[in-house]
Formats: sequence, structure tokens, C-alpha cells
Amino acid sequence: MSFTEALGMGEFRPNPNVDFGKIAEVRATRGAFVAFEGADGVGKSTQIKLAAEWVKAQGWEVVTTREPGGTKLGQSLRELLLEAGEVAPRAEALLFAADRAQHVAKLIVPAVNSGKVVITDRFMASSIAYQGQGRDLGAKDIRDLSMWATGGLVPNLTVLLDLDPETALERQQTDETRSEPDRMERAGIDFQRKVRGEFLRIAEGKDTWMVVDAGLPVDEIAAQIRLRLATILPVMKSW
Repeated sequence: MSFTEALGMGEFRPNPNVDFGKIAEVRATRGAFVAFEGADGVGKSTQIKLAAEWVKAQGWEVVTTREPGGTKLGQSLRELLLEAGEVAPRAEALLFAADRAQHVAKLIVPAVNSGKVVITDRFMASSIAYQGQGRDLGAKDIRDLSMWATGGLVPNLTVLLDLDPETALERQQTDETRSEPDRMERAGIDFQRKVRGEFLRIAEGKDTWMVVDAGLPVDEIAAQIRLRLATILPVMKSW
């Protein structure tokens, strides 16, 4: 059917008051979900801040959050998980899963469904790496537990900031802004090596992951992340 025929049938009526010189935006009805992963000391906080600033500059509302601790319940669980005394490995895994279930239900899903871009410091892969591999609970069992807790939600993009554990530890020791090491940080260098290896295994061959050398200059890392973010953000079009 031609444009003229459509006009004759009443199927299309141009609005004579539209100012086509103005910029119009076409957005998806939903936002996006991005997770940053990696050991402590790799620079996640810095890169999340830079990524959030860039996404905001593109016109999107951004929610930055973290695990554990992204909700009111999560804040209490974070204190138990990171600051309490000895916690049995299985109890640790279940507490992280509880935090994630609440995080997804009360913050992540509502924000994404309202068109916001959610950027979290850690998500499911951290449990698989730290509890599944680091605590020897089994990567598959921990993945299955987290998938159940989240209802199958996975990020649109996961950014893995990769750095050898020795360098990451040196960074933490020379960072005057850091507080005392938490339970995970006190687990030892062998534990951290196992965690790093599992992160890399999870990321291998996955289109929704990007692995960045965290030893590169901060600006170079941020530029790489911006390029990848631009490919997954909901469509924006101007004319």
C-alpha cells in the first residue's frame, strides 16, 4: 500500500504541529543490567563510578548498587557476611543467595523495568567464584542456587576486571582509604588465585562478558568499557 493510499483509507494522519527540527528519542521500554566483577583491589569502584557518569551523560537514569548490601535487608546480611566471625561455607553461600534474591526482587528488576540502567558491584559470578571454587562447594551447585534465587536473571553485560592476586593485594595494602580487610580479603593468596581462575573460566567464550586488564591506566580501562556499554544500552535514535 502506498503512502497516498494509506492517507485515503484513514490509516495514517500526519500531525501538522510536529516540529521535526527537534530531537526525538526512541527508547526501549526497559533499561539494562550491568555487573562488574573481579577481586578486591582491581578498581571496580572507580570504573563503576566512571561508567555510571558516562551512561548518565547519554541521557539515562542510572542506579548503582552492590552485593552484598544493595537493600535494607542486604545491609544487615553484608555485616554478617563480611564482618562477623567464622561462618560455615554453606551458611555463607545461603546468606549470599538470600541477599541476591532480595536485591533482584526489590531493586534490580523494578529499576530495569522502569527503564533505568542498573550497575552493580558484584553479582552471581562472585558467588560461583568465591563460594563455588574458593570454598570448594562446587561451581555448578552454587550457580544453580543463585539462578533459583534470582529467578534466572543474568546481566546484559558483565565486566571482569582481571588482575593477578599479588598485584591486587599490593594495591589494597597501599590504599590509605581502605578499612581493615574483611573476611573474604583475609582468606589468603591461594584462595584469591582460585577465585581469579574461576572468574576467567566463567567469562571464557561468553558474548555477554568482557575481560579487561585491570593493570592498564584507569582512563584506558574506562574507554574500553564505554565502547562495550554503547553496544548494549537500549536503542536511542535522533533525527
